[in-house]
Amino acid sequence: MKNKITINCHSSIKITDNKIIYFDPYKIKDNYKDADIIFITHDHYDHFDVDSINKIIKNNTILVIPDKMNVENLLEINSKNMVKVLPNNTYDIRGYKIETIPSYNINKNFHPKENNWVGYIITINNERIYVAGDTDITSENKKVKCDIALVPIGGKFTMNYNEAAELINLIKPKTVIPTHYAEIIGSKIDGENFKKLISNDIECILLIK
Repeated sequence: MKNKITINCHSSIKITDNKIIYFDPYKIKDNYKDADIIFITHDHYDHFDVDSINKIIKNNTILVIPDKMNVENLLEINSKNMVKVLPNNTYDIRGYKIETIPSYNINKNFHPKENNWVGYIITINNERIYVAGDTDITSENKKVKCDIALVPIGGKFTMNYNEAAELINLIKPKTVIPTHYAEIIGSKIDGENFKKLISNDIECILLIK
């Protein structure tokens, strides 16, 4: 699955499987109209970008959002195509098993736990892919079991690359792909520094270059 994952920029992730799956689409340039499922981790502008969503959404796209988000007045989407999720739950969405992991800050106030924002684990072809959202190291994500992890490393709003490496070396996915740097926060060198801290038995792929 790792070869089917791309990053447009920042935390804007696309997985091309039998269905086209996006996480937090941001700065999408063209009108692809190809999304089967769009997952949103939280409502900050760099993760919930209405213009980008409108460029990829089609008539039967499923939009998955945290429960407290209100998008009805922002997007033209039928309510039956919208799934609202809470942390620490499991869902079946278009045949994919989806698990929601709490995503929040522990030593800053940008992403409060009480907002119930989430990261996602999606299982595709028996591989568990963890998209962390904007988070620090938490008691919940230290227990994550996954094959591929996409984690923020830019610091200030999320973990920095040192903290993210600590998390990854603890949960030990087969592959890690860093996100959330070199666009709004952090620089491209953060990816290289992160990679140096990752255990040799974990593959680190830098898609932001």
